[in-house]
Amino acid sequence: MSDRNDVSDWWRTEIIDMEPGRIAFRGYPIEELIGNVTFPQMIWLMTRGDLPTPGQAALLEAALVAAVDHGPQAPSIAAARMAVTCGLSLNNAMASAVNFLGDVHGGAGEQAVELYTRIEAAGGPTATAATVATWREENGKYLPGFGHRFHKPVDPRAPRLLALVDEAAAAGEVSGRFAQIARAVEAHLAETRGAPVPMNIDGATAVIFAELGFPAPLARGLFCLSRSVGVLAHSWEQMGQGGRNKGPTPPAYRWTYDGPPRRDLP
Repeated sequence: MSDRNDVSDWWRTEIIDMEPGRIAFRGYPIEELIGNVTFPQMIWLMTRGDLPTPGQAALLEAALVAAVDHGPQAPSIAAARMAVTCGLSLNNAMASAVNFLGDVHGGAGEQAVELYTRIEAAGGPTATAATVATWREENGKYLPGFGHRFHKPVDPRAPRLLALVDEAAAAGEVSGRFAQIARAVEAHLAETRGAPVPMNIDGATAVIFAELGFPAPLARGLFCLSRSVGVLAHSWEQMGQGGRNKGPTPPAYRWTYDGPPRRDLP
């Protein structure tokens, strides 16, 4: 006879243990976590199974703070604001925005962690050129985490985040290895292109996530958590501003029509 209970074992989790009057996350009673554990620490606990050091938690928090928003022109933010003008609630607007965070808009951080990890596995910074070449053969010319179409010459978020990584490495909180790799990629791009291609927010937060040991897919999930703060703020602001059925451009502006000229039905 099997020892399994077909009902209680239908879902299995190491995350939460709960019964009437008792809640524990990863073994920690909720009443001990409340007031003693910060939100970044809680994110770490829930996704990783243990509590980070204060230095690790501070570095994670810096990455989360840096990526909360990039303006109403960002597709995810624009989607949320348009959703609100269509009568959707805050949670619907937020869901609309998060669903926009795919491989192109929102996926660069995950891809950068993958790139850094491949470079590290290939031997570290000295393997940068060969690994980048292979990456481009497989994924195309675009390299995630470097260059920015709006922030030129430098994305102001990246240097600050890298400085915090350097401080954490000096304090022994992280190895600093992935910061070295990211800088090697930056140097390689500048050399091959003949002009600087600075690290952007995705490349810098990817350094932090890799230094902290987060697998690449979790990097995108963490970005979604971070950007949700901006999405919430913009959605709430749009509710206050009002507006109905706002599209991506003002009504007086029209799209470009490339179809056939007017024709009559035979």
